[in-house]
Amino acid sequence: MTSETRRAIWRPSLVQRLEARGLLTILLVGAFAWSLSTVNWGGTLVHPGGGSIFLRFLQSLLTPDLSLSLLKLALIATWQTVAFSVAGITLAVFLGFPLGVIASGVLTSSRGGRWMSRLGVRFFLAFIRSIHELVWAWLFVAAIGLSPMAAILALAIPYSGILGRIYAELLNDVAQEPLQALRASGASEGKVFLYGRLPMALPDMLGYTFYRWECAIRSAAIMSFIGIPGLGFQIQVSFQDLLFNQVWTFLFFMVALIALVDLWSSKVRQSLTS
Repeated sequence: MTSETRRAIWRPSLVQRLEARGLLTILLVGAFAWSLSTVNWGGTLVHPGGGSIFLRFLQSLLTPDLSLSLLKLALIATWQTVAFSVAGITLAVFLGFPLGVIASGVLTSSRGGRWMSRLGVRFFLAFIRSIHELVWAWLFVAAIGLSPMAAILALAIPYSGILGRIYAELLNDVAQEPLQALRASGASEGKVFLYGRLPMALPDMLGYTFYRWECAIRSAAIMSFIGIPGLGFQIQVSFQDLLFNQVWTFLFFMVALIALVDLWSSKVRQSLTS
């Protein structure tokens, strides 16, 4: 291929990319302008007294409530939040992993079977993850009452959809050369999966699972706003009583919990990749 031919191919491709980016920019700017037009600029943007309350909230950051009774309550609420998140993410892994394997289509060599498994399971995964966990929580509270199981199921169902989708992508994105070597030695697709595909994808799968656990901790706290015990419930009660010093105490416990999970996940990923 001559240099003139390469330039002729490269230039239209570059122009197409620029045009696509320009169209996307126009759409984003248009969406932002439309959102601004929906705001009632003639009304009151801040509630009367809202500014002073917000200032009190910020000032309370420097003076959190560190009384022994509140710290004990925060520890109990933290443990409840962790318990809900661990139970929810564990159930999500047990549901999401087999669904992700099926959605990846890696266990079948038939093109038609792979296409059918991908289409059906991926649609199911998209459906269950498209409904927010708070909506699931309301549904389960209405079905089985205000119990920890409602929070656990509300976390597990959408998170299994998210994990299954990502697991499928990670299993499909592994390097193909080692897999071809296994197939050349006579290994079946099941053995290729167990000894090749899964070990290569496992570090990224675990790393993403830990990230989703961090999200599950925050979601478990949000679940508490519907009355389930945990950090979110304590934050809601303190907010209603305008006890911002207590709110910051519970928020600090939440931040510390997320930081510990992030540190632990980093150590686990390093041990798997070293």
